[in-house]
Parts: sequence; C-alpha cells; structure tokens
Amino acid sequence: MANDINHVVLVGRLTRDSELRYTNSGLAIAKFSIAVNRRKRSGEQWEDEASFFDITYFGKAAEAVNQYLTKGKQIAIDGELRQNRWEQDGQARSKVEVVANNVQLLGGTGGAGGNGGTSSGSTGNPAYSGGNQSSGNQNGGGYNGGAQGGGYNSYNQGGSPPATDFEDDIPF
Repeated sequence: MANDINHVVLVGRLTRDSELRYTNSGLAIAKFSIAVNRRKRSGEQWEDEASFFDITYFGKAAEAVNQYLTKGKQIAIDGELRQNRWEQDGQARSKVEVVANNVQLLGGTGGAGGNGGTSSGSTGNPAYSGGNQSSGNQNGGGYNGGAQGGGYNSYNQGGSPPATDFEDDIPF
C-alpha cells in the first residue's frame, strides 16, 4: 500500500457564525465556512479571488471554541479533506469539506493582528484543548507545524497557556 497524505492548512475569515449541534451520543459538531483570499494578476492589476471552504470540527474542542467563531473572525485551520457522497433524486452527489483537527483564533473581525488562542486536538487541561473524536488525533501544538512562537500562541501537550496578557476576553 502507498503512504498517502491528506493534510490541509488554511487561514481565512469566517463567512458566517458557527453552528453547534450534538449527535445522539452527545458528540459536539461545529460547522462553519471560511473564505480564503488569493491575489492574482489580471493584466496590469492585482485582484483578490476568494475560495470558500466548509469546515467541520468535532468534540470538546468544538464546544470550547464555538462561541468565538463569529462571522468575520480570522482563523487558522489544520485538518484533512473528506468527500461526502450521497444520492439525491436518483443522481449521485458529492461534496468535499475540511474536517478540522486544530482551529486557532488569529485576529479580530477588522483584520487586526494580535494574540489569538488555539483549540487543538491535544491532551491536557480541557479548558485549553479537546480531543478530535473523528480522527483520533492526539497531537499537541497549534498552527505552526509544531514550532513554538512565530506570532501565534500555541499550547503544548501540557495544556498550560503561555504567560501572556491577552487583549481579548478569550479564556484560553
């Protein structure tokens, strides 16, 4: 068998508020979408072109971060692509969505940078992290490829937040 790779990292802005639902077994599922802009050259001008992606986030981490996932908020997503297939009116349909393993809050709605929190599929203090029930991801860290720093706050597997003063009232 081949070793296949399915890994997606996106940074964009929420196009709508997150919707949180629960399965019959009590698993939290947050669904939201983001717009990711790309600059492309059109003759002498540069134009922004937006791509829109539907995101699904599972577990306690989805519950913890859901209230902060509001329209316009800039976030980073680390996850994988999943293709859903179904039949509707006798026709085969499919849709590709991103299943998030880590979601990180990056900035405010106005595009201003700053310190953001993270909600990752790591073990540790549940106030700062939660498990991804769908993929069994138990990796720590945030959106830095495992590196610390880089302008983003990443919580490690220890689950303790860095000693940083936050300007926002985000509890993690």
